[in-house]
Formats: sequence, structure tokens, C-alpha cells
Amino acid sequence: MSPISKLISETCSKVQAKRERRKEARPGELLAAALELFVEKGFAATKSEEVARRAGVSKGTLFLYYASKEELFKAVVRDTIAGRFPEWHAEFDAFTGSTADMLRYAMQNWWQRVGATSAAGITKLMMSEASNFPELAAFYQQEVIEPGHDLIRRILQRGVERGEFRPLDLEHAVYAVLAPMIFLMTWKHSFGACAGSCGLLVPEQYLDTQVDVILHGLCAPVAQPANPKEKS
Repeated sequence: MSPISKLISETCSKVQAKRERRKEARPGELLAAALELFVEKGFAATKSEEVARRAGVSKGTLFLYYASKEELFKAVVRDTIAGRFPEWHAEFDAFTGSTADMLRYAMQNWWQRVGATSAAGITKLMMSEASNFPELAAFYQQEVIEPGHDLIRRILQRGVERGEFRPLDLEHAVYAVLAPMIFLMTWKHSFGACAGSCGLLVPEQYLDTQVDVILHGLCAPVAQPANPKEKS
């Protein structure tokens, strides 16, 4: 092979490799662009061509990967939230500390991995648009809400079985844990974006306070009467 032919061959190989790398990265780029737009504009207002444009591809290319806007949204949810439940259950199985420590760890790490990210906007989106898109609501119920309830229920059940928590109505106690997390997600994408007093809430401190309230309630401990035998 002549030097020129060799140079042309090497150049073509590099171009082809670059195209292959670009092709492999494209689904992730589309999901990132879609997440940004869904959170900014909502599901109904986001157009497929906007997602394609932000990702730097044509609308036709977008539909090569995702057949519809609904399928694109489902892929975003699986990529950012639903697909992480196996990882979180594995952490549950490996945790060796107290259940109180587990609950604190779970809520703080949830904030770092989901709540503080753009993915938190998906929850606010679903709360505002679920009634208009029942198919997506059913999908979110099955792949996010139910697995989330199952994981929190496992944590609470662990505490009850180990004698660390008193017997609970687990189906409803789950919401005591969920409520502060849902509040933070909606706050972050509404009042949390404001300046001044709207932004004074510190999420990590808020979650610490919520865990303390869940574990200990609001009432001060009742002083136990002195045991007469101890005085003698």
C-alpha cells in the first residue's frame, strides 16, 4: 500500500470510529436533552423536534431510537429513576447498621442521587400532568411509585422485625417517609428556584429534621418516676 493510500485508509478508519462512538453516545444525548425539556416545559408542551434539536440530531434520527414522545419519556424515567431500584435494593441487603441509620442514609442519599438532580422534576411533572396522560401515569405507578413503596416498606419492616421500631401500619407509614421527599422535589422546581426567602430551605438539614421527627415524634420524653428501691 502506498503512503497516500495508507493515509487515506487511516483517515477513513478514524472517521468511521468517530461515527461509531457518536452513534453509541446518541441515546444518552437524546435522553439528557429530553430530560431538560420535560422538566423545563412539561410533557405536553415539549415537542419531539425540540428534543432532537437540543441533542443536535434530526427528528428522524430521534425516532430511530424512540418510536414516540411517550416512549422517549419512559426511557428518561427508566434511565434516571426506575432503573436504579436494583442498585438501591442491593444497598439495603448489604447495610449492617441500625434501621434508624439506614433510614437517614436512604433519605440523604436519595437527595444526592435524585432529588438534587434534574430527575426530581419528573415527579413534579407527573403530579401536574398525570390526569391528562393516564397511560404514562400507569407506567409511572408501576415502575417508580410501587417499587419506591416496596423499598421504603422493606426499611420500615426491618426496623419492626429487629425490635427497633414499634409495630406500624406499614402501608400508610410509607407515606410518612415519602412526604418530605416529594415536598423537596416539588419545592426545588417551584419556590426553590426563587430568590430571597423562597430559597432559604437547606435540603440536607430539612431531611435530618424530618428523620428525627419520624423516629422520635414531636413530644418531649416523659420523665420516668424514680424507683424507690434505687434510693434505699
